[in-house]
Amino acid sequence: MAASISGSCTCYPSVGVALARGTRRSRTTAIRSSFAPCSPPRIGSKWPELQGARDWDGLLSPLDVALRGELVRYGEFVRAAYASFDGRAAPSYGSCMFPSRSLLRRAGLPETGYQVTRLLHAASTSAPAWLMSLPCSSSSYIGYVAVCDDVDEIERLGRRDVVVAFRGTATCGEWLDNFKSSLTRLRPLSGEDEEDPMVEAGFWRLFTAPGEAHGSLQQQVRDEVRRIIHEYGGKGMPPLSITITGHSLGAALAVLSAYEITTAAARSNDDAAPPMVTAVSFGGPRVGNEAFRRRLEESGGKVLRVVNSDDIVTKVPGFRVDDDCSGEPAKRNKARVLPRWLVQKMGWAYSDVGSELRLSSQDSAPNVNVVASHDLDLYLKLVAASACEDYIRQ
Repeated sequence: MAASISGSCTCYPSVGVALARGTRRSRTTAIRSSFAPCSPPRIGSKWPELQGARDWDGLLSPLDVALRGELVRYGEFVRAAYASFDGRAAPSYGSCMFPSRSLLRRAGLPETGYQVTRLLHAASTSAPAWLMSLPCSSSSYIGYVAVCDDVDEIERLGRRDVVVAFRGTATCGEWLDNFKSSLTRLRPLSGEDEEDPMVEAGFWRLFTAPGEAHGSLQQQVRDEVRRIIHEYGGKGMPPLSITITGHSLGAALAVLSAYEITTAAARSNDDAAPPMVTAVSFGGPRVGNEAFRRRLEESGGKVLRVVNSDDIVTKVPGFRVDDDCSGEPAKRNKARVLPRWLVQKMGWAYSDVGSELRLSSQDSAPNVNVVASHDLDLYLKLVAASACEDYIRQ
């Protein structure tokens, strides 16, 4: 699968083909963001490169103008997940305050060209009784799936895009899951793995635990993506891409979702080329170990991490340990504070996945505190301001 979506020899079909039933046309489709006031450019055939087909080589420093617009656009989808969350009923539970049909419009995105097709829920750890938590099987609204169904926007993007957007931590149970920083083993795909892929236990539990009214988030994502591919994939249709985006905890879930989709495709016997799967992470924590990173990359998943160098969340959990840790000796020593064998023994050996766009709030907002440095709006402002190369630190 990896070979089908990466590399300079990859060819993608043109968007100038028949559109599926239900596709609509509107006069105005692209998001008009306060962070990116200019009209978004036409992407067309450039879309695979912007989605990471070449691992964003040459696009991050300086930040490509079209990629900057896409990052802000996906960040707005995450903002809509936050804006539509209603956590007033209880500290350990939250629902979506809008119906899916009008969610984007009522959450502040009236002109996206996308339509929400499914709300996503995750079951978190039961909070202590004194916090009036619901049973551990209860699940909270944590994001949504939306499909681009507008003719003009499909033409601008060069393909039909599917967005899976996740909000960050909002309930007591989710906070408890965040702090379960030990690594847990994943089911091996084959007996050829030299090292077991492992991920943060709390994130994995939140992703895989079933709720009372909903299946696990893992199953919800799997079922909806399968349905969308069946409906919109195939010959005579515009090329299909799946973009999974999130902030903070949502960024970790975006990486796990990309892993689930790409490894499931690798296990299937379907001869059809799978859609390109890209995760866009804003202020995301570390998710798994080096073996997890390798398996995700080998399965064809692409990850772009947008990181504020002043954001502590992007430096946890555990310690970074990479087989191919590159850079100057000083940087390698800083990355490996403790001996590798000791970090692995303690279960704290993590790896950063994918490519990284590193920004710094100190360049534009030097008085930002630790909490504010993790704010999604600050991230989007930094991305929007990064047309100047001075805002990007290597």
